[in-house]
This record gives sequence, C-alpha cells and structure tokens, in this order.
Amino acid sequence: MDQLWFTALLNRVFGPAVLALMHTIGVQPKHPATPIANSFAMEVLVTLALLTFFIAVRLRLSVDQPGGLQLSMEWIESFFGDMASETIGHHYHKYHAYIVTLGLFILSCNLIGLIPSLESPTAVAVVPLGCALLTWLYYHYQGLRANGFGYFKHFMGPVWWLSPLMLPIELFSHTARLLSLTVRLYANMFAGEMVTLVFFALVPIGVPIVFEGLHIFVSLIQTYIFTILACVYLGEATAHEH
Repeated sequence: MDQLWFTALLNRVFGPAVLALMHTIGVQPKHPATPIANSFAMEVLVTLALLTFFIAVRLRLSVDQPGGLQLSMEWIESFFGDMASETIGHHYHKYHAYIVTLGLFILSCNLIGLIPSLESPTAVAVVPLGCALLTWLYYHYQGLRANGFGYFKHFMGPVWWLSPLMLPIELFSHTARLLSLTVRLYANMFAGEMVTLVFFALVPIGVPIVFEGLHIFVSLIQTYIFTILACVYLGEATAHEH
C-alpha cells in the first residue's frame, strides 16, 4: 500500500497497538505491516484540524470584538442553522450541533485532497458509508426519542390493513437511503479525485487549476446535498404526525 506521510507517521507510532487490537477482535488486516489505511489517517487529520479550529474559536470568543475565526464560525453556524430550520422545523435546535459537525466534517474531508501529499477520504467508499450509517442510526434514534414507540406507526401506513404492504416498502426505502447517501458522495468525490490526478499527470501546469476549482465546487455541492438530506430525514423522523 502506498502510504501518505501522515499515514506512515500513524503506522509508525500506533501501528503495533492497532494490529494487536485487530487480532484481539478477530480481524485480519490486509496489510499487517501498515494496518492504518490512508482514508482512516485522513479522517484523523481532519478531526484534529477541526478540534484545533473549535478550540481556537472558543479561546477567542468576544462579544465586543469578535475576530475573524469567531465571525467565520458564526456564519457557518447560521448557514447550517437556516438549513435545519427550513427542513426540520422549529425544534431543529436539538439537532443543530450534529448537523454542523456533520457538514464541517464532510466538507473538510472533501477539500483536504486539494493539499499536496494528502487525499480526500470521502473518495474511499467506507468513509461515506460510515457517515451515512451514523446519520441513519441518528435520525431513527431521534425519531424514537421524539415519538416513542409510536414512531413505528410510520412504517405501517395510514391504515392498519395496509401494513403488510407498507412495512416492506418502508423498510426497503429507509435501507436504500444508506446506499443513496453513500454512493452519491463517494462516486462524485472519487471521480473528482481521478480527473484531477489524470490531468496533473498529463499537464502539470495551468490546466489542472480548472479541475481544482471543479473539485472545490463538487465538494461544496456534495456537502450541501448530504447535509440537507440528513435534515430532511431528521424532520420526517421527529415530526409528531407519526
């Protein structure tokens, strides 16, 4: 496996411990010498970068003289807050932190590939799948919290005698959301990464700048789509009409 420099660093420091843990739980890594994959290493790097950003914002909070970091975070919070308010409803505040965190994480994972010697982890299928699975579990959990066991009435249809027909349809529909969220994000980011790499290899100067701009555009659009769909699913799950 071709390792990125940050992946090599993690494998050198934590590789033996990770390998031992994987053997303990019965998982055989594909590359025992380098058990930490590039995609996971990039997720760790994004998480560390976001934590650093959040800590820096927290340390510089000011009511009278807000700095650039604080104003940037306020704009981000407002953007995702407006999105959640429009799709979830007046009770969106309960889920605002998750939406902001999800959006920033996906956007950072999408854009990190623009940095030389790094790559976008969302171009590897398992990362979008993880985000999709977490969102899927989260909105079902919140649906149960908001509606109790009455949440399951949503899967039965409007009248009881339609339940045998509606239940498999609803189960299939909710399961398909996992595939939809995963494939949309993965396919677009993978294609963007490949196009950029190909043109950098063919024409290293000038032309690739256009595709860097395209990469940024796709990253923004895919983050927006994933996040707004998460809001839609949360709004459906937590509405009290169930």
